[in-house]
Amino acid sequence: MKKELSEMTLEELWELFPIFLVQHDEKWSQYYMEIEDLLQKALVDYPIDRISHIGSTAIKGIWAKDIVDVLIEIPKYIGIEEVAQVIEANGFIRMSTEDKRVSFNKGYTNDGFADKVYHIHLRYTGDNDELFFRDYLNEHPNIAKEYENLKLVLWKKYEHNRDAYTDAKTDFICRWTSEARKIYGDRY
Repeated sequence: MKKELSEMTLEELWELFPIFLVQHDEKWSQYYMEIEDLLQKALVDYPIDRISHIGSTAIKGIWAKDIVDVLIEIPKYIGIEEVAQVIEANGFIRMSTEDKRVSFNKGYTNDGFADKVYHIHLRYTGDNDELFFRDYLNEHPNIAKEYENLKLVLWKKYEHNRDAYTDAKTDFICRWTSEARKIYGDRY
């Protein structure tokens, strides 16, 4: 009998859901539009400031995990927990809760990844560094290529350690997000 995901250790989850990268695929834009539509309908009773496609699948031409990341920004006067519960009620699994951030996923099964996999990031408006990073890399393909190369190296090194993979990218992401903020100012 297989364990439920909630019963697995972090190491078991990393084994079942390893880091894997694939060439850029235009299907990611379609997957994003599908999930945005689902989220808009689910959250119709809540003011949403912005829903955005973020992460590597939103960066043109680079290899990425076959997982579409979505950022939902809500106004600061709305209770984040109330919105989080609505998202959960619509089939998303809560992965983490911090003071002003809640993360969910969809497409993780006891047998591994489903055909479509999503990470949803619920935050208050303005907590959106990913938008700056995404736009900067899309406007600077040479930097996007550097990011892709870094990810390809880290993939093999940390295939079964998602936290280490993410941590190893942090300096690069922070450097270029900071540069983007200088250039873009208060774009968002």
